[in-house]
Amino acid sequence: MVADVDLVAFIRRSIPSIWALDVLLLLRRPPAHSWSARELVGELRASDAAVLGVLDGLQRDGLVARGEDGRFRFAPAAETLEELTAALAEAYAERPLAVINAIVATDAKLQTLADAFRLSPPKS
Repeated sequence: MVADVDLVAFIRRSIPSIWALDVLLLLRRPPAHSWSARELVGELRASDAAVLGVLDGLQRDGLVARGEDGRFRFAPAAETLEELTAALAEAYAERPLAVINAIVATDAKLQTLADAFRLSPPKS
């Protein structure tokens, strides 16, 4: 299980925008599928520049791989990244505003956002 503070840190480090969230979750969606940049642009109704910029960042962070055919797929470089992405998808499905706030928040609000992810008090 991913700790809330780790999830917020992952969001702050690897998900700089709502576009990045949308691209990552689309690439992760089953069944496993590879996408061309053009297909992603069409699916998300985004600009080429927005999608290509996001793909570069996700690739740099070890979340997405680009095949020899130029197509992109979800390919976390480490099990931890898979776990964090799964936790992100779950959190976004359950608490979309908390995830969006974590993406757009300033550092001063980080602890408040981390607290928003807490579903129940810790058990002793």
